Amino acid sequence: MARVLGIDFGERRVGLALSDPSATIAQPLPTITRRLGKRPPIAAITEIIQQQEVGEVVVGLPLNLAGDETDWTRTVREFGNKLQERAGIPVEFLDERLTSVQAERAVRGSGLKRSDREQKHRIDAAAAVLLLQTYLDRRTRP
Repeated sequence: MARVLGIDFGERRVGLALSDPSATIAQPLPTITRRLGKRPPIAAITEIIQQQEVGEVVVGLPLNLAGDETDWTRTVREFGNKLQERAGIPVEFLDERLTSVQAERAVRGSGLKRSDREQKHRIDAAAAVLLLQTYLDRRTRP
């Protein structure tokens, strides 16, 4: 079974999480920092996909609280579609509403000192882990 990559795509950072080879448990990967006005880091993510033998990607879909799509949702879909085309593997989308809030609570409750808890890349990585773990858990249910 191939690994699954989870992506929390943001304007400033891209949180990443990777499943174990059995696609059961999500683990964080280093967050990619984006430069404003630059293209999405598709090449860097494609390299991770190849190195880690990823067979599928799940991207968090940022719907608004009512469940509707926004301009940012369309940007994320465009990123996911380009990644699928470039990497040649399936890219799924999963509603990520409230994932960042849950991730922030998890990081703040982790016992890290305050300066470490406030680092945004930790929250982005935690959001990617929550997103991916939700996806993996849903796949294994009958």
